[in-house]
Amino acid sequence: MEAKTKIVILGAGYAGVEAAKVLNKKFKNDSSVKITLIDQNPYHTLLTELHEIAGHRTNKESVMIDLYQVFKATKVELITEKVIKVDQEKQLVTSERTSYEYDYLVLGVGSEPAFFGVPGVKENAFTIWSLKDALKIRHHIEDVFRRARAEKDPKKREKLLTIIVAGSGFTGVEVVGELMEWKKLLCAQHDIPESEVTLYNVEAMPNILPNLKASLQTKAKNYMIKKGVKVLNGAAIVKATEEGIVLKDGTEISTDTLIWTCGVQGNSFCVETGFTEGKRCRVLVNDYLQTVDKENIYAVGDNAYYEINGRPIPQIVETAIQTGECAAKNIIADIKNKEKEKFQLNTHGFMVSVGSHYCVAEVMGVQMSGFIAMMMKHLVNMHYLWGVGGLRLIWNYLRHEFFHMEDRRSFVGGHLSQRTQSLWLIPLRIYVGILWLIEGINKVNDGWLEPGNIKIVQVAGNSGASQAAEGAAGAAQTWVTPILSAPPAVYQWFMDTVVTPNAMLFQTSVVVMEILIGLALIAGLFTFLASIASMGLVANFILSAMAGYDILWYVFAAIVLMGGAGRTFGLDHYVIPWIKKWWTGTKFAREHQLYFD
Repeated sequence: MEAKTKIVILGAGYAGVEAAKVLNKKFKNDSSVKITLIDQNPYHTLLTELHEIAGHRTNKESVMIDLYQVFKATKVELITEKVIKVDQEKQLVTSERTSYEYDYLVLGVGSEPAFFGVPGVKENAFTIWSLKDALKIRHHIEDVFRRARAEKDPKKREKLLTIIVAGSGFTGVEVVGELMEWKKLLCAQHDIPESEVTLYNVEAMPNILPNLKASLQTKAKNYMIKKGVKVLNGAAIVKATEEGIVLKDGTEISTDTLIWTCGVQGNSFCVETGFTEGKRCRVLVNDYLQTVDKENIYAVGDNAYYEINGRPIPQIVETAIQTGECAAKNIIADIKNKEKEKFQLNTHGFMVSVGSHYCVAEVMGVQMSGFIAMMMKHLVNMHYLWGVGGLRLIWNYLRHEFFHMEDRRSFVGGHLSQRTQSLWLIPLRIYVGILWLIEGINKVNDGWLEPGNIKIVQVAGNSGASQAAEGAAGAAQTWVTPILSAPPAVYQWFMDTVVTPNAMLFQTSVVVMEILIGLALIAGLFTFLASIASMGLVANFILSAMAGYDILWYVFAAIVLMGGAGRTFGLDHYVIPWIKKWWTGTKFAREHQLYFD
């Protein structure tokens, strides 16, 4: 049996997933290479969106990407175990249950909070570096408001309703933004005046969001202050206790809720398992992201310590993705005996949401804020999801962020989340179907299917002039003024070169389509496709200069019917789920991620 080259990737974060996808794309048809991805969870977490979970804007499913779904149609073997040791000499990864040999190893086990030696923080503060952390914060905040409602002691009540977010970097500001919105809903739910709730954002540095330009820092800060947040800059926390925090100037603030977002470091697992540390538990790597310990081991994402112009690469998503890609390409180059590429970081900008309605961003050197910045943030998120899981993840994102969003907590408010009971669409669906069926039957009775009885076009000499002989959907009576006085030149060319030589075939197709559309709508079968076909026929009649404005109602009726009108007392209720189940089971759909959950 041919010996396989074993590639093991530790960690299914942004870097690990990217490395696995790049390697799979190159070796998917190469049986001599085995790719193994190991993570203690069966899902990839969108860490940059954890603030939405902590602030109860979306459900946990919105940040969980099923790894089995992502890699099901690939050659990547997914292992869900906790790794406890890496033996560099034996080239062996040991988990709690077994061991895995490797020829190449990619370290992408992520990061952990940095507490900078501040007494009491680790014991008394919440962190937000995992889904578990975010859910813990959510449940704690809900419990705080429940307890505060029943609390009669003013000081204890004040302590319960004082919430402190330490750190004004990306994570800190985004957590504050979610909490300042959520507190309104919690206050209404528990009959607590908003004036009793105090939300602090405490930062040791003189400014918030240090990676952004001063103008954007000011905009974000002013927005938080406008929404009632107390922003304290230059206020280092020197101690945390069960009762609250102590600032460098001696100020004490009582609270039951301290959320620590002040810093991040590499996962201590890497250093504890014997790799050379650069700084803050990050593994020292060379220009190719190889560890200085072993050339066949690469460190990526938050685990890699690499300096560019004297500064360490930032621990952000773009860095993770690009390091994962670079490491994978260099492993491929080594296997193929080709030259490796030096790592080059190419960041495109930064985006920070302050709640669901406001955002500040700098993209490709362009500063933006408000609606445009928030829209850009959503587009960037969807671009990433497309690369990971294609159409399926895009649709899931739209559902969670827009279509199923509660309490108007999206940057377009609640306009996209209103739901209409499809029961009310049944009469409209059947009515439109009957009209199309009648039109088709009338054309049959008028002889449209009789050979040689051409009614659609009459061509005079070489003039190319086509005339309509019959109307469509009751819109072509002689008294109707057509929307267009004459067909557009392009459509006229199409009629002269395609339709006229095949007039009988085209005429028959129109009749058959009208009858099929009618039957489909009446039965509620393939309602979405029938509605699109309905709009197509209307467009054809309009471009033929046969139809007046009254035919446009078919278009708007079709748009309404596309929203699942056949799922209520229609055959779509049975047929569409069956088709979906069959389609998602095909290899093509899995490989190209062309399906919805």
